[in-house]
Amino acid sequence: MVPNDISRRRFLEGAAAVAGLTVVSPAGLHAAQEKKKRTAVDQVKLGNTGMKLSRLGIGVGSNSGNVQRSLGAEGFNKLVRYAYDQGITYIDTADSYKTHTWVREAIKGLPRETFFIQSKMGGNPEKPLEVLDRFRQELGMDYIDCVLTHCTVTPGWDEERKRVLDALEEAKAKKIIRAHGVSCHSLPALKRAVQIDWVDVHLVRVNPQGAHMDTMEENWNAKSDTSHVPAVMEQLRIMQQKKRGVIGMKIIGNGDFTNPEDREKSIRFAMRCRPLNAVVIGFKSPAEIDEAIQRMNNALAELA
Repeated sequence: MVPNDISRRRFLEGAAAVAGLTVVSPAGLHAAQEKKKRTAVDQVKLGNTGMKLSRLGIGVGSNSGNVQRSLGAEGFNKLVRYAYDQGITYIDTADSYKTHTWVREAIKGLPRETFFIQSKMGGNPEKPLEVLDRFRQELGMDYIDCVLTHCTVTPGWDEERKRVLDALEEAKAKKIIRAHGVSCHSLPALKRAVQIDWVDVHLVRVNPQGAHMDTMEENWNAKSDTSHVPAVMEQLRIMQQKKRGVIGMKIIGNGDFTNPEDREKSIRFAMRCRPLNAVVIGFKSPAEIDEAIQRMNNALAELA
C-alpha cells in the first residue's frame, strides 16, 4: 500500500469517528442520563453483604400471611409473577407466615439466581439447623439468601437465642444461607442489634407517622406514634455507619394507611431515608404494586 493510500485510510477512519461522535453522542448522553435515574425496581446493594436485591420487595406475610394466602394458590402465583414482571426480585417470607411452599410454587421455572429470598426463624428452636433444612425443603432451594431471627423484643435477645445465632453462623459458613440478621419489635432489641457484629441485615419498622414502630416497651405490638420516630432514626444512622444491610418494613403502617396521602407521605419519607437500602411492602393486588412503584419512582426522581 502506498503512503497516499495509508493517509487516505486514516483520514476516512478519523472522519468516520468524528461523524460517529456527532451522531451518537447525544443519544449516548441521553442513555447515560436515563441510567442514572433511580427506580423502585433497581438492583441495589444490601450493605456490605455483597448481595443485591430490588429496592422494593414484596412481602407475603400481611396479617401473618393470611392476606396473601386468602388469594388462593392461583391468585398468589399471579401476584408474585406480576411483581417479578415489574422487576421486583426480593421476596420476604417467614416460617410463621406459612407461605414457604406458596413461594416455591409461585416462582417455579424462574431463574433462582435472579431472586433475593429472605425468611425468618421465630423463637429459639432446639435444633435450628433442622428447622433451616425444613425451610429449604419447603422453599425448594439449596440456599436461602438471608435468614433473620424473628420478632425480637428483649435487650438480651442475642444471648437468649444464642443457639439460633450460632446455627445461622454455621449455615452461612456452609453457604446454606448467604447472610443472617434480625427483625426487631422493640427499641431495646433494636439498640442491641446495632451493637453486635453478628448482624448482617436489619429489618426495621419505619414510617413518619410512627405507626407500629419500636418503643421502649418490650412488646411486639406496643402502641406507638410520631414521638418514637427519632429514636429509631438514630439507630438507622448507626447501622449505615457500620455498613449494615438495612431494609425498611411497615412502610404502609401494617396496612393501616388506607388514605393515599398517608401512603405518599410514608413512601417519600422512606426514599429520603439514606440508611435504607430497600423496603418491603405486603401486597395483595397488582394495583397496589403499581401504585407503590409509581410513588417510589416519583419520590426518587425528585431526589435526582
